[in-house]
Amino acid sequence: MTGTNSQITNPETSGMRNTAPFILTGLSAGHGIFHWFSQSFFVMLPEVVATFGLNGLQVGAISATREVVSGIIALPGGVVTDMVRRHWGTVLAGCMGLFGVGWLIMSISPVYPVLLLGMAAVAAAAAIWHLPAAAALSQRFADRRGSALSIHGVGGNIGDVLGPALTGVLLLTLSWRGVLSIYAVVPLLLIFIVFWAFRDIGRTGFLDTVRPGFREQMADTRESFKDHPRLWGIMVVAGLRGMASVAFLPFLALYLGLDDELGLGNAALGLHIALLVGVGVVAAPVVGYISDRVGRKLVLIPEMLALSALTALLVPFGEGAGLIIILALLGVFFFSDQPILTAAALDIVGDKVAASTLGVFSFSRFVLAAGSPLIAGELFDEVGIESTFFFVAGIYLLATVVLLLVPLSGSDSISENGDGNSQTQI
Repeated sequence: MTGTNSQITNPETSGMRNTAPFILTGLSAGHGIFHWFSQSFFVMLPEVVATFGLNGLQVGAISATREVVSGIIALPGGVVTDMVRRHWGTVLAGCMGLFGVGWLIMSISPVYPVLLLGMAAVAAAAAIWHLPAAAALSQRFADRRGSALSIHGVGGNIGDVLGPALTGVLLLTLSWRGVLSIYAVVPLLLIFIVFWAFRDIGRTGFLDTVRPGFREQMADTRESFKDHPRLWGIMVVAGLRGMASVAFLPFLALYLGLDDELGLGNAALGLHIALLVGVGVVAAPVVGYISDRVGRKLVLIPEMLALSALTALLVPFGEGAGLIIILALLGVFFFSDQPILTAAALDIVGDKVAASTLGVFSFSRFVLAAGSPLIAGELFDEVGIESTFFFVAGIYLLATVVLLLVPLSGSDSISENGDGNSQTQI
């Protein structure tokens, strides 16, 4: 692309809202809102199943809807996000509003298809939010990318912990529709706060005076993948990881909550899910920091192997104390691998195509993961929960094999493609 770079020096952007700690904290808090409500839905899932009389395949279709919508939006969304960088604040505020509308639709859904429509809106909002958020953090913390993205992930994990626990308590007195109605209001009230906080987030740093068109941005993204074939391997691993996670969580919730499985009450179900993600709140930033120091691959391979083994161990030891120990150990790895995979990709590409690359990764996850919850649901219906857990464990094992073949160095740097910006330490 032709054009020169210019520094944006608007004095209005030099206040608190433009500081690295504010941006990291604010985006992490917003991430927490998205995860709070999304993770809470798994606690409500047994009651949703009872309301609509769903089978395992239909439960899988809920997760599949989320993946399909996310994937359809992600590929063009990533490219467009890089193009409209100056308007990231508006994009983030719009995502928060759409998120609330989605939960409102689900709360009043009279039939199952309307529930899926609401889930589609929720998925669209979450998919778009992550693109400018991760791209902004990648630019701000180029030398501590793994740590920054892991801290951003911790914001989501805190929501994952608080959401299920609080939702389990609320379900003691409210129906799942009542809880979702409350959760729908919060994002709608936050729209203006999000816009105020992040309206200048894409207006700082070095911007091209000539903004690229859609075709040019797509060409830049294709060139990045052509120049760095390692991205394809990382993308496949991320897609397999997505396959495993979208199949695991909904059926873990059914395993814990349905009467013909463990039959835990709503409060106990919420606490078990909170345990899984609560450990991740502590583990994710530590694991991200280690990956910054020793390299992504040396961290990711043991993580994937552990996830495979622990998921399989739920079959013989998935009750009582064994269940608690396995969920706690799963929490160490379950929420820390995705930020490191993202960091591994962003280590290689430059800021100009950061959101576009994330969009391609999300699209690949859709391609691989969309059918995964449907397969898991069919296994659950026809064979039992044990087959679902083995299915997930096998996917993690396959991801490990692929990762072993991907040539990642101990410290990949965007400086190799000459597209890095100045580095900011946390």
